[in-house]
Amino acid sequence: MATTIHPTAIVDDGAVLGDNCRVWHWVHISGGARIGAGCSFGQNVFVGNDVAIGDNVKIQNNVSVYDAVTLEDDVFCGPSMVFTNVYNPRSAVARKNEYRRTLVRQGATLGANATLVCGITVGRHAFVGAGAVVQKDVPDFALMVGVPARQIGWMSRFGERLELPLAAPAGQPVETTCPHNGDRYRLDGRVLSLIS
Repeated sequence: MATTIHPTAIVDDGAVLGDNCRVWHWVHISGGARIGAGCSFGQNVFVGNDVAIGDNVKIQNNVSVYDAVTLEDDVFCGPSMVFTNVYNPRSAVARKNEYRRTLVRQGATLGANATLVCGITVGRHAFVGAGAVVQKDVPDFALMVGVPARQIGWMSRFGERLELPLAAPAGQPVETTCPHNGDRYRLDGRVLSLIS
């Protein structure tokens, strides 16, 4: 299917967008951006040059995806959430050669008004709650909330909270099943894996 670009949007020459993307009002996609199929860009989104975005990514209104950010397939960016790319910005000091890369892995959710401090990885299917400020790497399936963000639980691929402790006792993995779709998970120490 064809990509739809609203007349108010600007897609610079050189930008690559996959099939069936939707680019809404006042979006600006820079020429170096590489974007997969089936993505949606809400009103007032900005996408930088050094940005890679996978398939089926949804970026809600008022999000700026700056250089040095990679979003894998199926990532959700809630309204007005924030990416950064310089750890210690100063207006009077040029630091474009100091960008720290941020990676958001497949299926992760970044809630409305959440902030990701640059240089981190958000794990697969992790869930960052609204307004959280994430300053360090986030494990796969982790549920993160607060300022600074802390882990309070685990989320399934479907986006439902799993009944699990934060960590399993040493040598005693714990298993659970997602009540919605039957996916099975195993918690070994502080690592949660999908097992079927």
